[in-house]
Amino acid sequence: MIKREAYDALMRLAAQFPVVAITGPRQSGKSTLAKSSFPDKKYISFDDLTMRELAKSNPHDFLMAFPDGAIIDEAQKVPEIFDAVKYVVDQGEYTPGKYILTGSSQFRLRENISDSLAGRVGFIKLLPFSIQELKAEGLLCDNPYEMMFKGFYPPLHDTDKHFIQDDWFENYIDTYLDLDVKDQINPGNVNAFRKFIQVCAHYSGQMINYEGISKSIGVSAVTIKSWCSILEASYIIYFVEPDTNNLGKTVVKTPKVYFVDTGLMCYLLRLESKEELLLDDHKGAVVETMAVGELVKARFNNAKKANLTYFRDKNGFEVDMIADWKKTFAIEVKSKSMTEKKLSSNVRTYIDLRGDDTLGQVYYLGDISCEINGIKYVSWKEW
Repeated sequence: MIKREAYDALMRLAAQFPVVAITGPRQSGKSTLAKSSFPDKKYISFDDLTMRELAKSNPHDFLMAFPDGAIIDEAQKVPEIFDAVKYVVDQGEYTPGKYILTGSSQFRLRENISDSLAGRVGFIKLLPFSIQELKAEGLLCDNPYEMMFKGFYPPLHDTDKHFIQDDWFENYIDTYLDLDVKDQINPGNVNAFRKFIQVCAHYSGQMINYEGISKSIGVSAVTIKSWCSILEASYIIYFVEPDTNNLGKTVVKTPKVYFVDTGLMCYLLRLESKEELLLDDHKGAVVETMAVGELVKARFNNAKKANLTYFRDKNGFEVDMIADWKKTFAIEVKSKSMTEKKLSSNVRTYIDLRGDDTLGQVYYLGDISCEINGIKYVSWKEW
């Protein structure tokens, strides 16, 4: 089993909050992380009809059967359990890490937690594997394009399983539409929503264009914006907002959109091999999507907000990412495998504009990380 980088943050939260919720996209390894992190804690899944009916009939007494707490998987399937958990943690002795909640339907899970457990729960967002997690287990591909094409969902890296990527992603989308999306939209729009996801893949790494997507799908821009919120809430996509530090320049105000997983993105782009990816017009966007995704994973795995923006002014000058962490980093992503001075030109210009201690980095597809003239070139294997 691959050790997850989120383990330390999960244990940190469990040492403080009586309830910890592990959220994230379907098939990201939430249940596996919970069970491996708390091997002595009773595991309950509400996929089990018997357990589900017992919990629904008398949720408080159900919890009393587990005085040391429990891991409750698919918790959203018994909404009554959330008020019962609130009552138990409020009335009993304060016990950090008593209940670990997970669920594959992010909408219902987060809604129930927000309604019942505000202030009592610590959240950790678990995305698919990171490059560093796969590297630590010797599972990182030597070719970055092979890695991007395959993606990072755990089942595709399980050596005991033999999934064909195309079949797995087809099933993933079907399951997502059936179990997560249908009750969030007009049932008659499911086929349009499927097409919408595919169109969104063409926008990954770009500023979102609701009107453009609207024309492609044939539904209103207002609906498209609502549907993007559904994709974001279920960790299919995420948005990077524009940097508000305009440095005396007029900047754009439109967010950029990224897919969480490059493998799913490549599937939706109908790419059939890493060779096709290499020749595709979206190659650069896929590289940038992977780079941004790795930064987001690193932050989420530490239970931190991403705190990423991008800079673009009205004249088209752009820096791919501004990471506002303990230090500020200006980051450019390049699909080159050799270090060249021109790769860092935008970063250097931006740093000069700021005139502060912002650090510059270039993410590229070479195998060696190094520093040249004050700019760090970061190998994709170190993202």
